[in-house]
Amino acid sequence: MTIQYKLTAFYKALLLLLFFAVKISISAQASLNVSGKVVEASSKTPLEFVTVVAYEADTDNILMGITTDEAGNFAFKANASRIDIEFSFIGFETQKLKSLKANTNVLDIGVVSLSSDSKTLDLVEVRAERSQTEFKLDKRVFNVGQDLSSTGTSALELLNNVPSVNVNIEGEISLRGSSGVQILINGKPSVLADDGSNALGSITADMIEKIEVITNPSAKYEAEGTAGILNIVLKKEERKGMNGSVSLNTGFPYNHSLGLSLNRRTEKWNLFSQMGVGYRELPRFRNNINTNLIDNTTINSEGIEYRNENFYNFILGTDYYINPQNVITLSGSFAYEIEDQPSDTDFEFVNSEGDITRRWTREEVTNAGNPKIQYELQYKTDFKDHEDHDLLFSAIGNYFGKQQSSEFTNTAILGVLQFTDQLTETQFQEGKYTFKLDYSKPYKDVWTFETGAQYLINNVGNDFEVSNFEGGEFVADPSLTNNFIYQQNVLGVYATGAYEEDRWGVKLGARVENTYLYTLLEDTNEENDQNFTNFFPSVHTSFKLNERTSFQGGYSRRIFRPRLWDLNPFFNIRNNFSVRTGNPDLLPEFTDSYEVGAIYIIGELSTNLNVFHRYTTGKIERISTFENNVNTVRPYNLGTSNATGVEVNAKYSPLKKVTLTGDANYNYFSRQGTFETQSFDFQAGIWSTKVTCKVKVIKFLDAEVTGQYESREQTVQGTMSAQLFADAGLRYKMMNGKGVLSFSVRDIFRSRFRENETFQDEFYIYSKSLRGRFLTLGFSYGFGKGDAMEYSGRRR
Repeated sequence: MTIQYKLTAFYKALLLLLFFAVKISISAQASLNVSGKVVEASSKTPLEFVTVVAYEADTDNILMGITTDEAGNFAFKANASRIDIEFSFIGFETQKLKSLKANTNVLDIGVVSLSSDSKTLDLVEVRAERSQTEFKLDKRVFNVGQDLSSTGTSALELLNNVPSVNVNIEGEISLRGSSGVQILINGKPSVLADDGSNALGSITADMIEKIEVITNPSAKYEAEGTAGILNIVLKKEERKGMNGSVSLNTGFPYNHSLGLSLNRRTEKWNLFSQMGVGYRELPRFRNNINTNLIDNTTINSEGIEYRNENFYNFILGTDYYINPQNVITLSGSFAYEIEDQPSDTDFEFVNSEGDITRRWTREEVTNAGNPKIQYELQYKTDFKDHEDHDLLFSAIGNYFGKQQSSEFTNTAILGVLQFTDQLTETQFQEGKYTFKLDYSKPYKDVWTFETGAQYLINNVGNDFEVSNFEGGEFVADPSLTNNFIYQQNVLGVYATGAYEEDRWGVKLGARVENTYLYTLLEDTNEENDQNFTNFFPSVHTSFKLNERTSFQGGYSRRIFRPRLWDLNPFFNIRNNFSVRTGNPDLLPEFTDSYEVGAIYIIGELSTNLNVFHRYTTGKIERISTFENNVNTVRPYNLGTSNATGVEVNAKYSPLKKVTLTGDANYNYFSRQGTFETQSFDFQAGIWSTKVTCKVKVIKFLDAEVTGQYESREQTVQGTMSAQLFADAGLRYKMMNGKGVLSFSVRDIFRSRFRENETFQDEFYIYSKSLRGRFLTLGFSYGFGKGDAMEYSGRRR
């Protein structure tokens, strides 16, 4: 009995211990509902936008971060039994409540009073309310203030407030008047910033901390140039919940699409997705004149080419926040296009006496299927010692395929037909893979060291066959048939060092890139194997005269590697008298770029003046050769180019409801080069200007008009005409800002065309290309935490 009693007592004690352990564990993991209110200490006025951060009392791990609402209230859930809460607001003393706990799952903090901090109030009063631009060594930083972050606008609308940046009604982003801008999010590529998606509309201004504008990239970035870089830096305490938009668009020529974007944020996860389907037509009018000046014969051609396509796309990705310092991103996208290219071209042959002796039509029927796949894995860690102490790794893969067949039928109208029908078959596959590692380490707040590496792999196969209709069947033409193999690997490593004080700084960088390029024409065994290593230094400096005026200067060495279609010698025979082909023997061109600029901001006016000089070797130009009235255009490396220019852009709001953006560029250049003993030395100047006027007609209606002019340009063999055109758009917000109705007209007067003339001793060539007027109507509805989402009629 004694032993049995002791065992029973032991089991009871053990069960009791387990009961309390389980109870403590459950209590520790229970969800604690916390609420309260923050007011100003003296006036008891509710404070909006106060940052409220909850920490686990025992570990100091961040559990939650939110801001107070218009009434100063806050509420959140925390998975901890005891918490510390910190209240901070610019211009007020930070207050921290420690070891808070509750007997139930409800913890009412009550009213928390914050007192003004006299030491910092005067310093930050403007920054707390209005967005401001500050100048860094190789970039400008636009800090997002409450005047924009509290309006619920999208990232695209926010970009419109950044000096030198313009976003039109269709969502096309330009920097200093140039498109082709690379968009990064938190310093890395993202499907959310993909040029062909509408996903930037699902990022609202309150999620964005700052936007970095980089117009002359340092050695940190790959040496292949772009028009510039915009880096959108998101707040670490992003607004939680669901954001999304649905868009329905239509237009003429036919341009119909339906899209859905979703973005879901929680404590640990950020899930984003996009789905879209649509159909559009892209007609292009072409006119060509090929004149043989030896025998005075001419081939005239005129017609409309179409590129019609059904498209489907799907994007899915997620960010997983392992902890406040580490985040991993996995995303992917799939798109499929079905192309149809019904085109008709009318030809006529004019003899030396000026008589038309032959007329015929060439009809094209083309069908193609294009799958596109992209996937990426990224990992970023922020070290605790400094917010800019970072390590970023990314791996991105892209695949593009094309299976295309084209049939060309020639029909005689006058005279004897001298051409057979033709058939082309294309099997194209491209794989592109990028691996990148970046590390940044600040020292003593004035020194920064950066280093990293990037490896790019690009593999392409293009099996192209041309068949002529002979003897009742199509027979392959060996002179126009080949399988082109292309491989390019680029390994780059870099290091930069910067010293930056409040008013002055300098940044030095060096990048080394090794390029391996291999091309092969399998059928003829023509092989090109290149391996070269290049050094790319960069120097940047800046001086801030005051809060409104800053000067920046920079030097960088850049490279332009020939693109796939510059190298691929396949022949485009849509118009078999105007043929374009590539050159597998092309070498890259190198540019030394110098730039000095001044930025001045006063009130509602921001201006940017830049003077630049660029010296380019191995300049790539497209040269026309002429035989039997056939014009063949092929790229070649032709000598050097010296270009000196000035660029001015400004953004000004003369009235509260009116914003003017203007860009002007003048470029004087000299060319030195020869081709087949013919000299192409000449000097010329070109200029362009662009003006955009945005007007808030009424509270919810915005109007936009853009006019652009590009001057006549002298080329190595002739001239390119000037062009003057205008675009316009309207945007109407409804449903408390959640709905957006947009209408745009591109090329209002159908004046956006290019005329090219080539003048040579033995031949004369004229060509004209015109897209025409495009009308687009779209409706977008934003739901969730965000308000109005941005409509983008431009798919890519």
